[in-house]
Amino acid sequence: MTDATTTVGAGPSLQAGSTGDRLAALRERFAPVVERIRQGAVARELASGAPGERELPHAEVRALAEAGFGRLRVPADRGGFGVTLVELAHLVADLAAADSNIAHLWRGHFGYTELVLLRPESPARDEWLQRIVAGAIVGNATSERTGTTLADISTTVAPDADGTWRLDGRKFYSTGTLYADWIYLAADRDGERVTFAVPTDAPGVTGIDDWDGFGQRLTASGTTVFSGVAVDESVISAYRDAPLSHIQAFYQLYLLAVLAGIGQAVVDDAVAFVRPRTRTYIHANAPTPGEDPQVLAVLGRLSAGAFTARSLVVAAAGLLDGVVATNEPGVGVDHALLDAAENAVYQAQVEVGPRVLRACSDLFEVGGASAADRTRALDRHWRNARVVASHNPAVYKERLVGEYLLHGRGPVDAWERYHEVGPTRF
Repeated sequence: MTDATTTVGAGPSLQAGSTGDRLAALRERFAPVVERIRQGAVARELASGAPGERELPHAEVRALAEAGFGRLRVPADRGGFGVTLVELAHLVADLAAADSNIAHLWRGHFGYTELVLLRPESPARDEWLQRIVAGAIVGNATSERTGTTLADISTTVAPDADGTWRLDGRKFYSTGTLYADWIYLAADRDGERVTFAVPTDAPGVTGIDDWDGFGQRLTASGTTVFSGVAVDESVISAYRDAPLSHIQAFYQLYLLAVLAGIGQAVVDDAVAFVRPRTRTYIHANAPTPGEDPQVLAVLGRLSAGAFTARSLVVAAAGLLDGVVATNEPGVGVDHALLDAAENAVYQAQVEVGPRVLRACSDLFEVGGASAADRTRALDRHWRNARVVASHNPAVYKERLVGEYLLHGRGPVDAWERYHEVGPTRF
């Protein structure tokens, strides 16, 4: 079993196993940028007003890119760090503990990186790896508000009268795209679902910061409009041609890593709130909150919850690492291993989301009304966690875990059924 480590604030972490030294080195590498992000998180939250009026953290995201965050999964012999999914989960959770918005907005980038890594060796694959190593960020524009499910796409790519392929459509939930250099998307090509990427600065591409959720306000998860965008036909690939892979489980695992980071942020903020506090209650057990056994018990419960959440994410990531190791470029991965690993991701989802949401509320048990002071922005943790957890409701995953347990029907079967009709993969 892969080791589970945890962090408390910016302090030292427990390390074990063969990946410990590399993970420690990467944490040290990104520590200055992550700490800068942490220091500005509350101010950014308080300033995150109405859509179109807020200042997005472009500088912070670019600083991460320049430090090499976007090339974590690229193999070392191609200029990346070659981290495992376990290591990536830790680093994403660390970043989410500093600011879950910034951690979340990288999801599309890392998802696309996984897809590139799954491809057979080719000049096109090499070109993408070089772009990523050079610091390019890839955003996401696959989801739409049309139709009834993820499989319904109204965005189209088709040749015009001159034979130039043109992309037209409107996407939503474009998480991270306003920070990106490229946009990975899905479109309809004469009744067939296809995928490809276009530059964010291509003529006809417009990004709009109109995401109005009550949490994760700075992820830029709003609208992307494509109006007659010229597309090189050679980069378009049919969704149905993509081999079976771990990508769907990866996208869910990534969200769980963000949730685990929020759980750690709750612990960090609870400790920071209690440590200097002197005001207490008539019925308290000690003259200061820091010595009160009931307050200490709350802190212990929050810490145990954060440790458990991260441990579950890391355990699931370890199983996905095993799946990735079976990948044959152009062929796919081991079906049975993928079923077991994706089921583990679902099991973690059933536990991590409710656990972190509960911690976001229990946080307020360590203090009085002053904990609700808006300048502390402690409410951001629940709002952010609720939005992240809402991406794929755990109630459906409970049923799927039960089906796998009792009937042996794995979650991969559902994706394969959709694969036949060609839905998006995000």
